[in-house]
Amino acid sequence: MSDIDKVKKLRVATGAGFKDCNLAIKESNGDLDKAVEILRVKGISKASKKMSREAKEGVVAVSGDNRKTSIIEVNCETDFVAKNENFINFVKELSELNNEKNSNIEQLKSTQMHNGKSVNDNLVALIAKIGEKITIGKTKTISNNSSTNYHYLHTIVKDNLAKLAVVVSLETKDQSDIIKNFGKQLSMHIAASNPLALDPNLIDKDILDKEQELVNEELKNSGKSEDIAKKISIGKMNKFKEENSLLTQAWVMEPKKKVKDIIKELSINDLKIKEFSRIKIGE
Repeated sequence: MSDIDKVKKLRVATGAGFKDCNLAIKESNGDLDKAVEILRVKGISKASKKMSREAKEGVVAVSGDNRKTSIIEVNCETDFVAKNENFINFVKELSELNNEKNSNIEQLKSTQMHNGKSVNDNLVALIAKIGEKITIGKTKTISNNSSTNYHYLHTIVKDNLAKLAVVVSLETKDQSDIIKNFGKQLSMHIAASNPLALDPNLIDKDILDKEQELVNEELKNSGKSEDIAKKISIGKMNKFKEENSLLTQAWVMEPKKKVKDIIKELSINDLKIKEFSRIKIGE
């Protein structure tokens, strides 16, 4: 095989440019396996320089079925790359593997992909090939034996890839169209309203402490008496909890009612929202 044929083969195998492949063939004295390794090492070097840049674009992918569903966020620097075929194919396969690994990032990165290389090696190669920082962001797998998952994709890029994804898990023995419709609507509500927790008692303490700081700062120079300021503070915090808890949020489809009111109206005694996850790209 001539050197030019080896360069062509190396380009197909690695996706690297002609110049890089030509230099790697010369450096390896025509040994293709060594040339691949040389490019991989150079790719790591190139990738490391790119990792200091910001990556706020990308896609969120959903995989699995209605018993076990996973979401994974993969970030890049530009929306152009988010629509790149190589990037999309990588994320699609990664999404399936993420569902298999229950969103365990460390296991996921060392998992072998279709080409026989690990996720991490493929990620490094993709960064070198595309020329942008690419990172694996937030992930979540929802799996409950007694519940059914529903999901919603907003601003779909392609197939199961979008800019925002929601999975919500409903527990009930009722499998009617009423429940299926509610699951779909609830997913859309979560996408639009971005609740922080299922109910007020489950909101993260750090978030509440930060909000309390902001309220205190706002009231500090208001001229209100201490008693009045305390009452206003309590009212503001209660409103914050109500507006950021799924069950007490205003129902998007009928804002005069709360989500818990809609659930009550369904009259399905064993219906419970087990858990949910909402991931928006770059958020």
